[in-house]
Amino acid sequence: MTLIDNLARLEATASGRAKPRATVRHRHLSQRPLVLVPLTTAGEAGAPLGALIGTERTSPRLLVVPQPRDRDLRFAFLAQLADVLLPYVEAYGDDVEAAERTETDPETGKRVKVEVELCADAPQLIVPSRAGVEFVRLLGRSMRFRRTAEQDPDTPHPAPPRVPLLGRWLTHFGERARVPGASLLLAMTDLLSRHWATGQSSLEEQHLGALLAWIEAPEGSSGAAAALRAELARDAAGQLLCPPAGPATDPAFDNDLLAPAIEAYDRARTALAAAEDGLEADARLAALTAAEREIRALVDSRTRPTWDAVWRGLDALCTLPEAAHAEDRWRGDRWSYTAHRDRVAAGEPPQPRLDDAVTAAQKLATREREQARLDAHEALDDPLVMAGRRLRGEAFAGEVTQVVRAYGEGKSPRPRPLVTVRTADRPHLDEGVKVYRSLDGKPQTAHFVTYDGDEGLLVLRIVDKMGRGKEPEPGSVPEVGDRLCWTLFEHEQRGGPKLPDPEDTPWTHGGPPDATAEIPDPVTAEDTL
Repeated sequence: MTLIDNLARLEATASGRAKPRATVRHRHLSQRPLVLVPLTTAGEAGAPLGALIGTERTSPRLLVVPQPRDRDLRFAFLAQLADVLLPYVEAYGDDVEAAERTETDPETGKRVKVEVELCADAPQLIVPSRAGVEFVRLLGRSMRFRRTAEQDPDTPHPAPPRVPLLGRWLTHFGERARVPGASLLLAMTDLLSRHWATGQSSLEEQHLGALLAWIEAPEGSSGAAAALRAELARDAAGQLLCPPAGPATDPAFDNDLLAPAIEAYDRARTALAAAEDGLEADARLAALTAAEREIRALVDSRTRPTWDAVWRGLDALCTLPEAAHAEDRWRGDRWSYTAHRDRVAAGEPPQPRLDDAVTAAQKLATREREQARLDAHEALDDPLVMAGRRLRGEAFAGEVTQVVRAYGEGKSPRPRPLVTVRTADRPHLDEGVKVYRSLDGKPQTAHFVTYDGDEGLLVLRIVDKMGRGKEPEPGSVPEVGDRLCWTLFEHEQRGGPKLPDPEDTPWTHGGPPDATAEIPDPVTAEDTL
């Protein structure tokens, strides 16, 4: 967290209202996102109780598990979830465009460009909080290895036909959510806290109602008081007015309302099974339907406020213009979606439970690279973020006071002009350190030469992006009076180290995936004292 972020938090605490941490929206938002508000059963990890899901603000679909301990009812819930989610996800797979991708030629080993299909857009799933993201990952892990009756007629508890496919897609969404800057699966609390600072801790900001209370607080009111009401206020029956749906439920709701309703449902189902004639069965079926309707009403009452809060959060985010580099990162999400679509279409097996050493290293390297790329993009797109980097000595801004024509040494001297910049910033520079500025969207490199601390004058030597001629191309060299911002961090990240193929994994990292472990020597009398 930068000094600018800390200052914004202090101002929010003093004023009682959230303060902006960004001037632009640093995440891509789809024109038609799918909002999912899940609810889980207390005391049983991953047991769904219900969910509100849909792409339309006014007409969500309510899915409910009347008895979460019943395996058949849970499978029915997952089948309904697949009926809603899979058509939305698969609808983006048909509209494609031509794109180039660099691949390794298997015959020559050289990197060549090939033309492939890239989906023109990708689905986007939005959940209320970070716990919702983890629930999506948990659902995917619990479903993708399920066997259907068509796959294995002898399986004891066959899953509905499309449930394993849904598990594969949810696993992909969950894995992609771990990549910094990715937008296939987003938590609304993370989106809002990235763009607004409040007087709360990061843990308190995972309560969507409390976070919105700070952002939506009118002039003259206290966001802290409104957030406290959102967290603690209860009605006459002792139920929270703003249930978190986090996706855990409130204990008072579980004990006072949900548990009696589920017990009534169980009694009605037992009574229906014991009915001796048709008339008695009809009467008891009506009681079972009423009990199920009561549970649906309870789940709707806990998820509807959070559903409305997610859409209010989207309204707040849409007031910010999208950052310039957000579309580039969304293109990476489109590549990710397209690649998984192709894997599913090719009939490849589900994602493994544990990654091999090479795959794990590749994922870690990708996340590190994308984090550095995201940090650079946000600073380049947003003056508030860049201000924080300047205060940390990682960038500086100033006015060009002098430009001296100079050339490098060699048989074909190239232009190497010296540019003097007056700045009040204090960058961490040593002789020969590279600095960068954005020139027509591409980074131009300069070397630090000297620094006069008393006058605040920096001398830089520009070394690239000036064309191939003896004279620099017009506009490639700053002019006196230009005010520029230079960074000590690179604008684009390079590829990581080359990793071996999985079959060439060294023994220090488990050996090849299909390698059999060596049988140890038998223990003899000489091995014991």
